[in-house]
Amino acid sequence: MASSRPDSEPRESSDTPDQASSNSSDKVALSAKIALAVVLVAELMNVLDHSIVLNAIPTLQRSLDAEPAHVQWFTAGYGLAVALGLITSGRLGDIYGRRRFFLIGATVFTLASLLCGIAISPEQLVLFRVLQGTGAAIMLPQVLATIHVTFEGEHRSRAFGLYGAILSLGSALGPVLGGVLVQADLFGLGWRPIFLINLPVGLAVIVLGRRFITESTAERAERLDVVGMLLSALAVLLLVFPLTEGPAYDWPAWAFAMLVGAVLVLGAFIAQQRRRQHDSPLVVLSIFRGRAFPGGLCAQLLFGLLSGMFFITWTLYLQRGLDMSPIEAAMAFVLITLGEMAGVAVAVRTAGRFARRLPQAGALLGLGTVVAYALLIGVRQDDLTLWEMAVPVLLFGVAAGMIAGPLADLSLSKIPEENSGSASGLFSTSIHLGMALGTALTALVFFSVTGGSFDGAANREAFIGVLWWVAGAFALIWGLLFFLPSCAKAEAD
Repeated sequence: MASSRPDSEPRESSDTPDQASSNSSDKVALSAKIALAVVLVAELMNVLDHSIVLNAIPTLQRSLDAEPAHVQWFTAGYGLAVALGLITSGRLGDIYGRRRFFLIGATVFTLASLLCGIAISPEQLVLFRVLQGTGAAIMLPQVLATIHVTFEGEHRSRAFGLYGAILSLGSALGPVLGGVLVQADLFGLGWRPIFLINLPVGLAVIVLGRRFITESTAERAERLDVVGMLLSALAVLLLVFPLTEGPAYDWPAWAFAMLVGAVLVLGAFIAQQRRRQHDSPLVVLSIFRGRAFPGGLCAQLLFGLLSGMFFITWTLYLQRGLDMSPIEAAMAFVLITLGEMAGVAVAVRTAGRFARRLPQAGALLGLGTVVAYALLIGVRQDDLTLWEMAVPVLLFGVAAGMIAGPLADLSLSKIPEENSGSASGLFSTSIHLGMALGTALTALVFFSVTGGSFDGAANREAFIGVLWWVAGAFALIWGLLFFLPSCAKAEAD
């Protein structure tokens, strides 16, 4: 299981045995807190890099003379690379060391950020964004796995609550930070600081991670299942690529062919994994026994779907439907972030005592909020102001914060430590697949109504349609959460 090294060399001490034990416990607790901060900052870098590019796209396009296809792959290349590598990287962490692969991923991510920041052509930026996504894919499964094996009980619930905060804060703040950095034009660098800002943060993550994260591995994982790795990556590619690219080409035949292929390859992958269950499989199928992990995995997929649909279309609604300036739209993101912080604070302070009831309350709050928001938009039309929508925006953030952290905690609560990397990779993959599906549905539900126009009425009508889909996702999440533990001590059952 986990192996650890002393924080410092032994030295003589006049402390009593009780005092020495207390001091040692305090040092361990401090090291665990620093390790938690390190992995959460790494997760924040990933979430920000998913969305920070959005507000910089017009500047990127002008600066690099990029074609529309390049622009799409500035974001799609990163997301696809992340989705492809998560499952394999999670298992590699189980086998060869979670800290080791966390540091490898952080190093690749930081180096790729530098390369993105100095790219001189759109082709280079696409390539380096793919490399950046690869680093994130290596790093991310180790975040959840490290939390899972480092903390127990209420401490684990609080840690997962903070993890949920990072997911929510990063999604909301990314577009704001990207806009601010581009507008500031630091040192005359234009868009480049949106990537270069990762350098000092990434270096700190690498140095502190090496010092404070305790290495851990699975007991029985002996070698990597290469065939399973290739099949899983191919299945994800065949699923995510058409969901990402299909809307841009009006859903051609090849997109549907790839989706059918994804189902076939997934079936082959499951059959191959069943045969290898006693020979170091990529995915230990026993983690699907019981209801918590499968239910949580589906709920996470839907949470990614509604996030992908809401944040993209909300930005367009604010600026096109209400004719807000980018600064006013940024203020709306600040409001939703404040709500998310409040929801996360509730999750952290309760530390899992309410088990599934807390995220279920968040799902019901989200459902009621988006329905009220849709009705408000329909009544007020283009007269709706930022402050008049402040309450539903804040409550939406609270709902998201109440769901994200507890969902990860409860879904992984019964996973054995030796399989935590594999389970974490699957769990992280589910939200990326959900966001890809949400993006595809955006083309169907939003852009099919607006036709890509800037007409305010069309954008308002399209966004109301999106809100009904988001409400449906919240309702399904509420139902799926019944599969999660109903009480805090369920983890020990």
